[in-house]
Amino acid sequence: VVKNKLAPPFKQVEFDIMYGEGVSKMGEILDLGVKAGIIEKSGAWFSYDSQRLGQGRENSKAFLKANPDMTAKIEASIRQNSGLIAEQILAGSPERDAEGEEPVEE
Repeated sequence: VVKNKLAPPFKQVEFDIMYGEGVSKMGEILDLGVKAGIIEKSGAWFSYDSQRLGQGRENSKAFLKANPDMTAKIEASIRQNSGLIAEQILAGSPERDAEGEEPVEE
């Protein structure tokens, strides 16, 4: 990105870009759902509300694409918790000073 007016400089972001589709919405829903605790991930399995979405990320994305009603429920839950997710994403790891030590708050 050459010019960024929406976020602080020098931050890194990861997202899926699919050929012929663009940014993968299903991949983002999976990632944000796991981060918010809405979607459970155990090993390679993803599940929502005790229903298995699929084994592996690609199978889970295909399941969400084939079931738009469940995708809408998950997306609504993510949007309700969006403030909590944003805090977790922005918190990340504390910045370190030049010597590699965490800053001390007084």
